[in-house]
Amino acid sequence: MSTNPERVDFIGSTEITGEGIRKHFRNFEPWQTLFELVWNGFDAKASSIKIKITRDELETPSSVTVLDDGEGIDYKNHKNNFAKFNESQKKDDQTQHGSHGRGRLAFHSICKDATWFTRNEDGDAKISISDLNIKDFKIRHLEVSNQHALLSSKKSGTCVELSEFTKNLPNDEILASKLATEFSWFLALNTKKSLFLNDKEIEIPSHEIRIHSCEIEGNEFKLRVIRWNNKPGSEQSYNYLLNSENKIIHKQYSKFNKKPNFYPSIYITSPWAEKFEDVEEDLVSQDGHNQSSPVWKKLLAEAVSFTQIIYYDFLRAQADQQIENFESQGIFPEYKHEEADYAKWRLGFLKSVLRDILLADPSIFNKLKPKQSKIIVRLLDKILVSNQNDSLLDVLDSVMDLDQKTLNSFADQLQRSKLEHIISTIEILQRRELAVNQLKEVMEVHYKETKETPDLQKIIENHTWLFGPSYDILGAEEDSFTKTTKALREKIAGIHKIEEDALAEGIDIIGANRQVDLFLARKKPEFDPQGKKFYRCVIIEIKRPGIALNHNHLRQLDEYASILSNYPIFSSELMRFELILVGRSISKSDYSIGSRMKGMQMHGEPGLVTKDGKIKAYVKNWFTIFDEFSLTNDYLLDNLRTQRESLEETPKIDLITNLQGQTTEQA
Repeated sequence: MSTNPERVDFIGSTEITGEGIRKHFRNFEPWQTLFELVWNGFDAKASSIKIKITRDELETPSSVTVLDDGEGIDYKNHKNNFAKFNESQKKDDQTQHGSHGRGRLAFHSICKDATWFTRNEDGDAKISISDLNIKDFKIRHLEVSNQHALLSSKKSGTCVELSEFTKNLPNDEILASKLATEFSWFLALNTKKSLFLNDKEIEIPSHEIRIHSCEIEGNEFKLRVIRWNNKPGSEQSYNYLLNSENKIIHKQYSKFNKKPNFYPSIYITSPWAEKFEDVEEDLVSQDGHNQSSPVWKKLLAEAVSFTQIIYYDFLRAQADQQIENFESQGIFPEYKHEEADYAKWRLGFLKSVLRDILLADPSIFNKLKPKQSKIIVRLLDKILVSNQNDSLLDVLDSVMDLDQKTLNSFADQLQRSKLEHIISTIEILQRRELAVNQLKEVMEVHYKETKETPDLQKIIENHTWLFGPSYDILGAEEDSFTKTTKALREKIAGIHKIEEDALAEGIDIIGANRQVDLFLARKKPEFDPQGKKFYRCVIIEIKRPGIALNHNHLRQLDEYASILSNYPIFSSELMRFELILVGRSISKSDYSIGSRMKGMQMHGEPGLVTKDGKIKAYVKNWFTIFDEFSLTNDYLLDNLRTQRESLEETPKIDLITNLQGQTTEQA
């Protein structure tokens, strides 16, 4: 700073009439005045700008200060900095948001008087403008001791004071939101800069940043794409070219301005940008560093390609969210009368096709009510399992604005989705088939040596689907429920007693006693057909492999049902019990179990022996369970293999190629 700065006192006028200035700001919102003053500060290379608003008892502003730590105002060059209006000293400087004289004179739209206190390397000064004579300005040199207190400790900067307000400003919460929206892109790009309102930093709106590097004709480029969750104020989607100082030297509209809810800002940095000339396209500019350059055109294509990937990810996330919403609203079919594996495949296939439709047209369900969406989704489900897939494409083509390329891609996605889910389901069923065969081998051949209860228990806990489709994934074990039901089981007379006539062939009492019955209990909330929620309580008792089930075990099952039905904490009408007794076999000499099952055949539930109120009891042997699985799933496996073969006949070889190496878990 100069120790003896030149004293400057000057009174001048802007090169426009007062009426012209007022006409220019006629449609200005009050907060836009602050925007202009903040942009002026950032244009002056400020790293921090602080807005302070003092309000009276009626919550109207009595004073506003905008303080920055920038380079200060070059007040000696008053001809260019104050006499001009709506005219830039650097016409090609894209970073000058608050320049052209607009920021300086915007104050009059909300107040009568504005004063700029500034400090730069030439010294300190004060500039005053009044709304009464808005085209006139006064500049007065200040001694250091007379400088504004907020600038006293700063090497350079500017403090603008506004007073005599004629319009109100929004409250701090609303104003902070508007400031965040206006300056979000700039603050995100310049992470070392900050903006404060009444000592609270303005936060950048929620967003994600993706980075990509590329090389074009020997030049390195770095692309940073910010995808805003909400549109960032007045800014459209632009491609910004930045120099090494992160200064914007060129910007132009991107191709993503009309994508619903997709708001990207693309920033490109490279040493190549240092020589870029922001002029109209031509063929003779220096080294071709301009909009006609092949490098620039390839760079824009790279930016579009990278942003397109982000857009597709955005669409997929939106589609997944829509599908989650459909699930919570009960839009999807329930497949109550289908086997669990087939139902699982149907739902997965429906979701994947629905996702493809949403990717092709994200707005297709936007204006539909839940009931309308339910009808369409369930009709779609019916078409997908018919032989009318081509008709589905015809319908979608007629109601969606798809070009031929997009339609072909969509058709490929439908084929791909169907094949993926068929293969996934086949693999799941084949794994289960293997598990059944392995367990069958244990029960047929190795049952005498099966003494390690934890091994068998782990198998059963991992394969509860063995007991029927409705037991597929019963849910996490509830410790308190398990302990209570297990304790009640101990009250059954003779529960641990082994009788000679219950021993399987080749098993003695000592061998049987080395083994332990397995006891599994689950409690899970579910919905009944009327949509009413209840607790489904499943209790499975697996008798040791050396024991054949007989009338004594049936009696114990009845007694256990009685104990549960009379236990106070299980008296709720919203609890329903299923007791399943499983053994390696049913004793050949037993009559009561078979008789009871025949008496329950009318209910169409295999193994049912008791149906009383909210309690059902079942008796099953392992070989019946194995046969039930085979009879149910052989048809499904054959049917799915047929569909798979049909799909594999398509000339689209990539359907299979893309699936190679994919695990069932990924599918």
